[in-house]
Amino acid sequence: MSTPDELELRFTLLTAVARYDALRARDALASPADEEDSVLTPPDPGAEPLTRGEALELLALGEVIARKAGYGRQLSVRSARRAGASWSQIGAALGTSKQAAWEAHNRWIDEQAREDGRDGHWGWDENDVAAARTLAGPPEGEDAE
Repeated sequence: MSTPDELELRFTLLTAVARYDALRARDALASPADEEDSVLTPPDPGAEPLTRGEALELLALGEVIARKAGYGRQLSVRSARRAGASWSQIGAALGTSKQAAWEAHNRWIDEQAREDGRDGHWGWDENDVAAARTLAGPPEGEDAE
């Protein structure tokens, strides 16, 4: 069985999405498991249902995509801060409050610090963490826009 941790090492975000999309499309086009589903999803006679392993891979790939997209999201938050965006602007771009955006970013920084020194993982040392926290700044009192 494929786990998200195994697949995360094998796939980039782009290749994980491509594999996920191929499995999901095949799953959607295959004959439904029961007759009630057949009204909502007409089967494609050429589409083979997913095997148990493929169905589990599909689930694991969804988790890999969420992880990789979440990491990319925080890199984009860091880029926005570097470009001068306020936490209110970042929160609005993410559809959340400035406080929630700031807290999520700081949790991400904490995760990067925890990864430092783990076998097979790249993380941030204390200098990287300090620089990231300086760039993040405080969430309140900065919005004189």
